[in-house]
Amino acid sequence: MQQKFFYTLFFSFLIFFSKAQTIQTIDSIGVSLRGLSVVNDKVIWVSGSMGAVGRSVDSGNTWKWYTVEGFEKNDFRDIEAFDETSAVIMGTGEPAYILRTADGGETWKVVFEDNTKGMFLDAMEFWNENSGIVVGDPIDGKFFVGRTFDGGFTWRGIPPENYPPAEQGEVCFAASGTNVRKLGNAEAVFVSGGKTSSIFIRDKIIELPFEKDKETAGANSVAVKNKKIMAVVGGDFMVPDSTTKNCFITKDAGNKWVAPKIPPHGYRSCIEYIDNKKWISCGLNGVDYSIDEGVTWKWISKEGYNVCRKSANGNTVFLAGDGIIGKLVY
Repeated sequence: MQQKFFYTLFFSFLIFFSKAQTIQTIDSIGVSLRGLSVVNDKVIWVSGSMGAVGRSVDSGNTWKWYTVEGFEKNDFRDIEAFDETSAVIMGTGEPAYILRTADGGETWKVVFEDNTKGMFLDAMEFWNENSGIVVGDPIDGKFFVGRTFDGGFTWRGIPPENYPPAEQGEVCFAASGTNVRKLGNAEAVFVSGGKTSSIFIRDKIIELPFEKDKETAGANSVAVKNKKIMAVVGGDFMVPDSTTKNCFITKDAGNKWVAPKIPPHGYRSCIEYIDNKKWISCGLNGVDYSIDEGVTWKWISKEGYNVCRKSANGNTVFLAGDGIIGKLVY
C-alpha cells in the first residue's frame, strides 16, 4: 500500500513539473508596450510609446513595425484589433486620440480627438466588431465614458449626466488597457485606483480593499470569468516587489472580495482569465500563474511585462512590456 502511494505521488510530481509554465521571449523593440490585442492564435497587435504599433500574422514568429505618421511622440496605451487588417489605437492625452486602420497599420485615420483640459483616456474594450467602449480619468469629478457602435469609425461620450462619479484623488491607471472589460454581451465593468479604488458594475460602485490614500496604489486591471467570478490586481507601482493588497477575487459578482492565500509576487498591472481555473498576471518584476481560481499564485518569470492577453479566438497567451514581447508556454 505504501509502495503504491509512493508511485502515485511520484508520477503526480512528474506530471506537475512536466507541465510547468514558462514565458518565452519572441521579439524585442526599443519602446514601451502597453497595448496588446490577440485576435486569434496567429494575429497579434501591440502598441506603445513613440507612436509605435506592431503586428504579427504568424503567431509572433515575425513582426512588422510601424511608427504612426504625425504621432511620433504619442503613447498608444491600448489597441483593439478586429482582424489582420483592422484595428483601433488609443492615445492618452492631451489631446486624447483614437485612430483606426483598415490596411494593416500602413495608414491611420483620426476617429476621435478631445482637447478638453484634463482629458486622459485609459482603456478600451469591444463586445463585438461594432460595439465598443473607452474610459478616461475624471473631469470635474466624473469619469469619462465614450462609445462606438460602428466598429470604431466614430466615437462620442455618453450623456455627461450619466458619467460615473469619482472620489477625490480617484483615477484609472492606463497601465495595460485592461481596467475596463466586457461583462456579458452588453455590459461593461471597470476599476479605478489612486486614493480610492472602486469597481463599477452596472449602476453599482463597490469600494475595493486596496491600499487607500496613495496616488500610486490601487486597482490596475480587472479580468472576468463570468458575471460572478472576477479578479482585480494592482498594488503600488512605486514598490514593485510588494505583495501587500495586490490581488482580490470575487465569486459573488463583487459583493465580497477575498485576497489570495499566496498572492502574486509584486505589483501587477494586468490580469487575464485563461480557462477552467487558470489565470495569469504580470507586472514590473515578473509573471505569476494560478491554476486554482487565483487562490495561490506561482512566480513563473522574473522578466517584467505590462500586459498579458489570451487569444480572443484561440488558446495562446501573449505578453508585452518595456521593449519586449513574450508568449506563455504551458
